[in-house]
Amino acid sequence: MEHVRRIRKALVALATVISLGTIGYLVLGFSLLEAIYQTVTTVATVGFREVNPLTPAGQAFTILLILAGVGTVLYNLGVILEAVTEGHLRTYLEGRRMDGRIAALSGHVIVCGFGRVGRAAADFLTANGHHVVVVDHDGARLESAAVDHVCGDVTDDAVLRRAGIERARALIAALDTDADTVYATLSARALRPDLVIIARARTTDSKTKLVLAGATRAINPQRIGGRRMAAFALQPEVAEFLDIVMHDEDLDFRIEEVHVATGSSLAGQPLGRLALRERTGALLLAVRRGDGHPFEPHPADDLVLPGGSVLIALGRADELAQLATLARGVPTS
Repeated sequence: MEHVRRIRKALVALATVISLGTIGYLVLGFSLLEAIYQTVTTVATVGFREVNPLTPAGQAFTILLILAGVGTVLYNLGVILEAVTEGHLRTYLEGRRMDGRIAALSGHVIVCGFGRVGRAAADFLTANGHHVVVVDHDGARLESAAVDHVCGDVTDDAVLRRAGIERARALIAALDTDADTVYATLSARALRPDLVIIARARTTDSKTKLVLAGATRAINPQRIGGRRMAAFALQPEVAEFLDIVMHDEDLDFRIEEVHVATGSSLAGQPLGRLALRERTGALLLAVRRGDGHPFEPHPADDLVLPGGSVLIALGRADELAQLATLARGVPTS
């Protein structure tokens, strides 16, 4: 942006010199076209003859115009050449195009912090076909980002708006310190009260503070990593199956959550009557009947699904898509 500001200042200075030169020649009796032509040829040092004979006052004015104009033109050439050769102009134009793409996004995920955790989260999301916008204050980190990104302080509301927080599906806060993560969570929650916010907690104590700050979930990667290692040690086959189903995008089967809309044909019906397995092929693993309710694994046939329930199901992509269509209230073929 500093180089762009320098180019703008140089162009403003050049426009000012041309305007003053044109006004000066108008005062000396030139027509408007003659004044503009005489000014441009003088400033550009083309060396054409004078349009009209110059009086001593006109000659003195032309000398001053040459001194001011040539310096301004050379400064413009230097600033523009520096921006082009060093890539600053290309970087600025690419940033403008990226801002345009981000402005057109909806339902994307914002990843705040492009360290090891943020990079892993962004890679997983993009591998599964989700749009991601990364925000980090370190431009060197973002140079290797293969997704749209915004360079800036994530605790600044303007930066979050540039990342499209008003249209985002979720935000992942994985900053370098818990203090920054708490502040970013507070800012994001203030801008979007309904946004899903997943915050990285570096310590166990900070998880509670992050939830109080507005995080939907606070995750400690070290603790989760340790538990997964222990699970692989005790039940390697179960742990590997869950790991593959959740994270291998090449596998036909996967586990997904499906939200039941209030107006859906599933709402208010017992599971036994719905016969979801027969209608979609997806296997229902658990049900959560609204926020604050515990998961009910292997739900009974007489369990009635209220609107707003969440279904945890296992199946192929097409089977899960059929189940999601039913849950939204759109009839299937």
